[in-house]
Amino acid sequence: MAIRKVLLPLTGTAAGEAALATALMIARKWNAHVTALHVRVDSRDVAPLAGEGLSGAMIEEMMSATERESNDRAHAVRSMFERFVARHDVQVQEGHARSDHATASFAAVTGREEDIVAQQARLADLTVVPHPDSGEDVSSSDALHAVLFDSGRPVLISPQKAPADIGMRICLAWNGTAESASSVQAAMPWMERATAVGILSAEGYQRRGPAAPELAAYLALHDIHAEIITFRSVNGSVGAGLLAAAASFGCDLLSMGAYSHSRLRQLILGGVTRHVLENSTLPVMMNR
Repeated sequence: MAIRKVLLPLTGTAAGEAALATALMIARKWNAHVTALHVRVDSRDVAPLAGEGLSGAMIEEMMSATERESNDRAHAVRSMFERFVARHDVQVQEGHARSDHATASFAAVTGREEDIVAQQARLADLTVVPHPDSGEDVSSSDALHAVLFDSGRPVLISPQKAPADIGMRICLAWNGTAESASSVQAAMPWMERATAVGILSAEGYQRRGPAAPELAAYLALHDIHAEIITFRSVNGSVGAGLLAAAASFGCDLLSMGAYSHSRLRQLILGGVTRHVLENSTLPVMMNR
């Protein structure tokens, strides 16, 4: 299925402009529409602090401060979006009609970011999220985890620096799990256009399920030739070995399943997924 709608949650982080560039690059490849979405903090979320012994005046001041900060951030994010689309000559319009070129629009809504992003992502072909800032705990990315766990749709983590190209040399991180199978399905339209496809496989990464040769045979039925690339851990890290193999292949889009070890959010702080999220310098498309 072709990509027609790209959702881009923006919070005003330093990586936001790189994510905008990545989303626009995707939109231009697919003649798609980019919906840039900023979720404003609801000052009423401060009200429950009344039970923490704070006076009404203190809570009111906190709500006012939250509202001012939310307004300032929303203005800054919208200004960034407007400068970017003007500089790159992107047509701004609502994405309700097909177009023969890339288009974009901006929306700001108030609420809980994880709820709104997950809901909006359910009717997007792909959600692009900015890379976590340097030093930021990747497990704290509300937008990323909302899409992964609550949308049923793929999410692409933009690198901190916009890529030169995307989707021409694709790597599939394959370990036989249901999550990796979902990532193959999400990457199918990309692979049909790619010049090269690699299946990254390792003994320490494989779980119970079909192995890499079986995936290659399945892809061949779809007229997609895929090269099997066996990699080794680097300094005991499967994630580091996977990224090294992707770099050696010249990969410009890595597709992989996410968090296959555990379905509990509080237990997803380690493993291959986290290493890739924190250390990858290329676009990574993930699925649950």
